[in-house]
Amino acid sequence: MSVAYTVERDFRAVSEFSADNRSPFPIDMLGDLASSQGNVRNFLEQVVLAPLNDEAQEEAGAAAAANALEALGEVYDVGGEELATGFRSVAGAEDAAGGARVLSQPIPGVERDQGAAAFFDVDNTLVQGASIFLFAMGLVERGFIKKRDLAGMIWKQLKFRISGAENAADVAKAREQALEFFAGHDVNEMVKLGEEIFEEKISDRVYQGTRDLAELHIQAGQEVWLVTATPVQLAQVIAKHIGLTGALGTVAEVKDGKFTGRLVGDILHGPGKKHAVAALAASSGLDMSRCTAYSDSANDIPMLSMVGTAVAINPDRKLRNYAQKMGWTVYDYRHFRSATFATMRWLSIGALLAGAVGGAGLVGKRLWDANKES
Repeated sequence: MSVAYTVERDFRAVSEFSADNRSPFPIDMLGDLASSQGNVRNFLEQVVLAPLNDEAQEEAGAAAAANALEALGEVYDVGGEELATGFRSVAGAEDAAGGARVLSQPIPGVERDQGAAAFFDVDNTLVQGASIFLFAMGLVERGFIKKRDLAGMIWKQLKFRISGAENAADVAKAREQALEFFAGHDVNEMVKLGEEIFEEKISDRVYQGTRDLAELHIQAGQEVWLVTATPVQLAQVIAKHIGLTGALGTVAEVKDGKFTGRLVGDILHGPGKKHAVAALAASSGLDMSRCTAYSDSANDIPMLSMVGTAVAINPDRKLRNYAQKMGWTVYDYRHFRSATFATMRWLSIGALLAGAVGGAGLVGKRLWDANKES
């Protein structure tokens, strides 16, 4: 049996698929998105997965849905299941924003540049340091979590600040720890704390140069999105305060208004960012050739490589080398990266939390010595 499907907007037609080529992707994807009444669900129901409610076409619909997602994924060089995961991340962001697709409205009088958007990483691209770490520090000061819970975060921050390179495993583990921190806590309470801690610890660490770049896109009538491994609620707090269109972040499951400690979709790190951006583009009619992406980390090369214009900001060494090879623009807004400054700053934090992090000073020195030799 062949089924003809047409994917609207700027996407090429998907047609004449064989039910024998069925993907393992489950047809109950819409059930996973039942709480989302926003742009993503409408797109899936009306374009990619329709019709699904006619029982006589259920089997053909299942094959067509899977094949349509595979074909749509090809537009963005992602698999159908990866795109489906991206849709869950985008839907989770909509849910976290109360069903709203955008957090800030376009500037009145500025003509919309339809189909164009900019995507910004957060940590060390827009904000100096790790936003989740800064948030956790605010929680420690409020007695919300204990100092020893920060031990792993400090170790990872020491490694990044001295070596200048992120470790994907470290980032993934940090996000898992963050999910555990939030488990059982009220979502609205966390958002309120995020607002307070942003003003106290994050706002003055926003790189002005990166903020200016985002403002240029806004003034040009383009959408500007944060795409970050940071929990989506915190990412949206940052986006709202800066006046950006929206934010995609790691989505934690919520039940009865409280975090469960489980993940929805991808941790938005590395390929996960590409999957979420692809889903956002598919459901919003974005033309990736007219989009721009910004990041500091080589882990984000998948996202940077899918847009028409890629920019490295405060890049780690691997990304700097790759950007130079690809001819990408590089901006560095770090005024200086003095070895003494970087080391002493993080060793002082280690000293403050010595009871939790025992040996931070020795670790910092060994990392610095190793970095000098590399």
